[in-house]
Amino acid sequence: MTDAIVRSASQHDLPEVLDLYRHLHPHDPPLEKADAERVWSTLLASSFTTVIVAQAAERLVSSCTLAIVPNLSRGGRSYGVIENVVTHADHRRLGLGRRVLTDALDAAWQANCYKVLLATCSKREATLRFYEGAGFLRGGKTYFEVRRP
Repeated sequence: MTDAIVRSASQHDLPEVLDLYRHLHPHDPPLEKADAERVWSTLLASSFTTVIVAQAAERLVSSCTLAIVPNLSRGGRSYGVIENVVTHADHRRLGLGRRVLTDALDAAWQANCYKVLLATCSKREATLRFYEGAGFLRGGKTYFEVRRP
C-alpha cells in the first residue's frame, strides 16, 4: 500500500476530480467549466453527500461519492449509496480504492446507516472480487435501473 491521505474533497479539488473521472468514463464528453463548478458546489454543500478522495504524491488518485439517504423504514435509520468509485490507472492495485471505500463505509456507519449500496456496471470478475474484498456482498438484492431516454 502506498502512502496516501484519505479525506473529504474540497472546492479546490474539482480539476483533479474531473481528471480522475476520465479514468472512470473515458468516453464521456467533458463538462463545461461553469456546469462543473455549479454541480461541484452543489455536491459539496449538500448535507447528504460526501466525496472522498485519496491523495498521493500531491495528486488525487482515487475517489468515491457517498450519499446518505434519510429513511422512514428500518427504525428511521438512513442508508448509504456509493457511486463513482475510481482509481487512476497508474495507481491501481495499491489499496487506494479500498481505502476510500473503507472511509465511506466508516462514515455511513457513524451516520447510523443500516446498509450501504454500491452498484457497478463492470462485468469484470476482478472488479467484482475487489468490491467483495471491500465487504460488499454480490447478489444480496436485485437492483434495477432506468435511464432517461
